Amino acid sequence: MPGTLTPVRTAAAATVATATLTVATRGTGFVDITDEARRFVAAAGGRHGTLLLFMRHTSASLTIQENADPDVRVDLVTALDRLAPAEAGWVHDAEGPDDMPAHVKTLLTGVSLAVPVVGGDLALGTWQGIYVAEHRTRPHRREVVLQFLGEAG
Repeated sequence: MPGTLTPVRTAAAATVATATLTVATRGTGFVDITDEARRFVAAAGGRHGTLLLFMRHTSASLTIQENADPDVRVDLVTALDRLAPAEAGWVHDAEGPDDMPAHVKTLLTGVSLAVPVVGGDLALGTWQGIYVAEHRTRPHRREVVLQFLGEAG
């Protein structure tokens, strides 16, 4: 038996709500924006639908990762540094030696997410959080566009 499907619920996508979240980073690492995403959905009156998140930069990204053990995020930074090290002989270095590796890390991790909203809450797993991944070594102000599509109530 392949799996069990919960009862299907249909609704017209009558609501589109949009806002921009500005996130101050401290340099390379992860910033948890799960609470801000939840507040946005609540402010939009979102009941059932989809939360879309889009990073408006090419050297930072978005990811859903474990929110219980901070060592996971430390290890992820290490893994990304191994995949795209600063000293790899990149041609593009107009903004410094961390610039091109940051673009590669963004390519690997992505700039958009879609999270289901069910009953007014994000349908994240128990240990999942939504993060901005900063791939540059110095602090930045990053913009994330949040958009709820679905049924409001």
